[in-house]
Amino acid sequence: MSWVSKTFNSTLGKKLLMALTGLFLILFLVGHVSGNTLLFKNDGGQAFNEYAKFMTTNPFVKILSYVTYISVLVHVVYAIFLSRRNKSARPVGYAVSKAATNSSWNSRNMGILGTIILIFLVIHLQGFWYQMHWGDVPMVEYNGEQYKDLFTIVQFAFQAEWLVALYVISMVMLGFHLAHGFESAFQTLGLNHVKYSPAIKKLGLLFSIIVPALFASMPLYIYFSSMN
Repeated sequence: MSWVSKTFNSTLGKKLLMALTGLFLILFLVGHVSGNTLLFKNDGGQAFNEYAKFMTTNPFVKILSYVTYISVLVHVVYAIFLSRRNKSARPVGYAVSKAATNSSWNSRNMGILGTIILIFLVIHLQGFWYQMHWGDVPMVEYNGEQYKDLFTIVQFAFQAEWLVALYVISMVMLGFHLAHGFESAFQTLGLNHVKYSPAIKKLGLLFSIIVPALFASMPLYIYFSSMN
């Protein structure tokens, strides 16, 4: 077995991959939320539909998509492994008596938060990603070119109160997950410094508030706009 295999099969290696995939997924969230803000543009969905077509046809974006899928799988699988290992290695009495004082609520419940986010992700992919690629999506024409009208699919979907509520609740859970995961990833990579660590913590807190809030605002905006 090579040193690479030994490294990434070790507990430390798994934590390292968790950190790297987590940071990559954080960058993905930045790109994803930036593109989705086109839903706010008052142009009948043209900009969003053009963006959706670019994201599903550009070769470079397709490669990034595959990297994203792999990152999600690695992050989830290793999270399950590390969670089980930590649970089996920690004495129950100690965990109960010391957890509240030695760690934050979200750090103690990363497994639960991650599970909720994973369930949300499956629903999200089925409702939009799957529909975009293989669903019966209406077509629309801009400047003589045909586009799948995903904007209409999104508008219709977010008229359902239960789906809007699911998105908002899931984004709150994502915020808690990110609040711990952002700082933890830098710590795992050994990027701790008396001077910079407080700034990283503040940046992580801001990120964990702003990005989930932007994601949550989209279904809320569409839902309340449809009521007018």
